[in-house]
Amino acid sequence: MQTLTLALLIIATTAYAEPANWPQFRGADSRGVATSVDLPDRWSATENIEWKAEIPGRGWSSPIVWGDRVFLTTVINHGETEPLKKGLYFGGDRPEIPASEHEWKVMCLGLATGKVIWEKTVRKGRPLTPIHIKSSYASETPLTDGKNVYACFGSVGIYCLDLDGREVWQHTLPAPKMRNNWGTSASPVLHGERLYYVSDNDEQSYLLALDKNTGKEAFRAPRWEKSNWSTPFIWQHDKRTEIITPGTGAIMSYDLDGKPLWKLRGMSVITIATPYAADGLLYVSSGYVGDKMKPIYAIKPGASGDLTLPEGQTSSEFIAWANPGIAPYNPSTLVHNGLLYVLYDRALVSCFDAKTGAQHYDRQRLERSAGFTTSPWASGDRIYCLNEDGVCYVLHTGKTFELLHQNTLAPDDLCMATPALVGDRLLIRTDKRLYSIRKVR
Repeated sequence: MQTLTLALLIIATTAYAEPANWPQFRGADSRGVATSVDLPDRWSATENIEWKAEIPGRGWSSPIVWGDRVFLTTVINHGETEPLKKGLYFGGDRPEIPASEHEWKVMCLGLATGKVIWEKTVRKGRPLTPIHIKSSYASETPLTDGKNVYACFGSVGIYCLDLDGREVWQHTLPAPKMRNNWGTSASPVLHGERLYYVSDNDEQSYLLALDKNTGKEAFRAPRWEKSNWSTPFIWQHDKRTEIITPGTGAIMSYDLDGKPLWKLRGMSVITIATPYAADGLLYVSSGYVGDKMKPIYAIKPGASGDLTLPEGQTSSEFIAWANPGIAPYNPSTLVHNGLLYVLYDRALVSCFDAKTGAQHYDRQRLERSAGFTTSPWASGDRIYCLNEDGVCYVLHTGKTFELLHQNTLAPDDLCMATPALVGDRLLIRTDKRLYSIRKVR
């Protein structure tokens, strides 16, 4: 009996300890929902901190994980970097290109220790475009298929490295002129043997497909959009696989060869949030704070043609529901256990029925008012909302608003990157460091 008990304990411990993968922004399905219900929900700058690693430079890309390795990108300014301001504000435009040398890096750290395994400089030189003061030259999240890591820096190129940091290929990107010189941030996505990347800019927007093994261009489809910052989504359902690309002019769906399938007009003038699918529906949002139009759409699979709703209409054959005034600006929305949660940049949270759009609670205020750029995430019966001050508000899931507690990192931490959720670990990147947060046992 003792032998059997010991064997079961070893099996359980091994299964518990084995890390999950978090291969791209908001996870493999782009939803921001942990595969484990044992994610920590209490921490501080010292409590439940497994390790923390100082990260040089600046980058708002999320960490990703494969096996026992963490990957992230950063850009080091060898000149003077202007201090950041928090929250939503005007006046952050910086039209001049920095004159100092910058260094574009991909880093690999050990998941268990936070120790740097390797770092690879993929480019050195002066930036080719300016950026907003709150942006970075490493805002695109890398991704991995377990064989290679694909790091995108939208104003210079896409770099494919193997898991040991050796370059496999690189693909130069044109340095686009972005709205108000705000910089780029849309991340690429993988499907099959191709990497897909959307560049919506003020010159010539396009959807690009590259062979993931060689970097050779498979196609480049022109888009009639101006600057946007939304990562595309590969929507696989029973009828087909689609590339979903939100934009100011319209949500566009393409097949895997770049041919348009359908479009849906009626977005705000700036689109940032990432689409995703849950329980058979596609969720797309666009919510610039200065626009009256802030829609969320829940879309059914199998559509074709123009899905644009007539004024005042909120559903159709292929639109389960739409609400024109509830979308957040920077954060993506979150669907978990049949409920859709909306985290607004100005410290408010709403909750809706994910299938019908019926409202359960409206714009409940969190205790502090710092800006929210990070997208919310979920684990078990908890919803997490992290603000720019490094304060994370933990909510109980459900149709009524229930704030459980809040967790605070170091006073000098500034948070705008969305975390990675890896087994029972939470990886939070700040402007200075990367934390591995795990329950102390």
